[in-house]
Amino acid sequence: MTAIFERHIHLEGAFNVRDLGGYAIGTGGVTRWRSILRADGLHELTPGDIERLLEMGLRTVIDLRSPVELENQPSPFHVHEAVRYNHVPLFSELAPVDLLTRGPGMFDLAARYVDAADRCRPAMGRVLAAVADADEGVVLFNCSAGKDRTGLVAAMLLSLAGVGHDEIVDDYALTGSVATPLLDRLRQQAVARGLPDDVALRLLSCEPATIRSLLSHVDERYGGFRTYFDDAMAAEHMNRVTERLT
Repeated sequence: MTAIFERHIHLEGAFNVRDLGGYAIGTGGVTRWRSILRADGLHELTPGDIERLLEMGLRTVIDLRSPVELENQPSPFHVHEAVRYNHVPLFSELAPVDLLTRGPGMFDLAARYVDAADRCRPAMGRVLAAVADADEGVVLFNCSAGKDRTGLVAAMLLSLAGVGHDEIVDDYALTGSVATPLLDRLRQQAVARGLPDDVALRLLSCEPATIRSLLSHVDERYGGFRTYFDDAMAAEHMNRVTERLT
């Protein structure tokens, strides 16, 4: 009997924990379920949430947040005997607080994603290596909202596994429907700090065109994520990631 998995993993203390399994691969088949998860902040997970993730097989966490974010909202897996914790800061300028305090003229997320792709290849390579070298079991990577930095990494991993652009875009856009309470909370916090409501909404949006611009840019400038990295070890890491997802 074929197992049936739910993409959105409903937890009490996190809103945007999702499985990268079940997406069609160009060569046939689908990405593997319960292998790699993407998530928002984990600092409010309940003991029951943590136990549920461990029962799913969680063994590796890759935290993409900045040191300041970690200090303010520590991960419950930072010191955990059953989980290997990796801190790989990825482009702190995509952190919600940073984005939401830059003012009305700085709301072009597509341009910010392209900038991140160009400037953060070494950090993206470290994320790739952390996934490739992870112990057997489920790998989870997360940032604060599970949308921007997490969205870039999800796009990379799915692309390497052979998932087409349309499904990668669909995966990105899911945040807008499954994480509404979190996005509303961030918007309210931004408005309370003086940011116009329309700007906050734009920065917290999950428009398909935003991630599609990133994918097009990586294709046009680098020939895709397969040739995005210039590290000699990258090919081996990409192969291990592909094996983990397929």
